[in-house]
Amino acid sequence: MGRGIAHVTALAGMDTVLFDVDSGATARAVDQIRADLDKGVEKGKVDPAARDAALARLAVSSSLPEAAAGADLVVEAAPESLDLKRSLFGELGALAPAAAILATNTSSLPVGRIAEAAKDPSRVVGMHFFNPVHIMPLLEIVRAEQTRDDVVARAQEIGAALGKECIVVRDAPGFATSRLGLVIGLEAIRMVEQGVASPEDIDKAMTLGYRHPVGPLRLTDLVGLDVRLAIAEHLHRALDSEAFRPPDLLRRMVAEGKLGKKSGQGFYRW
Repeated sequence: MGRGIAHVTALAGMDTVLFDVDSGATARAVDQIRADLDKGVEKGKVDPAARDAALARLAVSSSLPEAAAGADLVVEAAPESLDLKRSLFGELGALAPAAAILATNTSSLPVGRIAEAAKDPSRVVGMHFFNPVHIMPLLEIVRAEQTRDDVVARAQEIGAALGKECIVVRDAPGFATSRLGLVIGLEAIRMVEQGVASPEDIDKAMTLGYRHPVGPLRLTDLVGLDVRLAIAEHLHRALDSEAFRPPDLLRRMVAEGKLGKKSGQGFYRW
């Protein structure tokens, strides 16, 4: 997700710095961004000059203080761990310029709890992008109780500059997208578990019958089964709803390392 966000910000004309604790991850990210931009040029969707300019605007850093210094916007895309995100925002609250917007790409964790760790919680907002970021048109902006109106307005302006359609939602468990999308994904997994149909046919039912761009099981593979499990466990606790209880099949697959595309095996082989 961080790689995808860097791709769209650089392509939109914004000087962009990628930071990760693993320098190898940033190197791989730049390689993939270059490959995705090249693919866009091949398909006639990206001008070669725009590709070259985007890559020139893209830098990497192995230092969080260096990456945050001078930023107008910082977008965190770390794994879905509240403790990890709070720790990061504690650092960012002190490192980023006072006027900078601090955004979290969390898909389900409470933005208000993340914001509490920052020096000024009023400048923290949720900016939930969708994978793959350079293709998916939606940006879900999450307003925490502490978030200032001008920060929400600025996040919407940035989203528009990135070519995204923005929705603004309250900081409720699962927001709008994860809450709805996860219910469908978990029910699809239960259907596989119960032998109702194959993953391929369940996905085909949703793509052809309901015009979903990708089926719920293929999407689970793309998101990561471990990520979906973590979100399901969080929403099961937060909403006290059986609809979000993780299926045993999902737990087993994660325990076996079948995490989807990133591991080469999920409901599909990659």
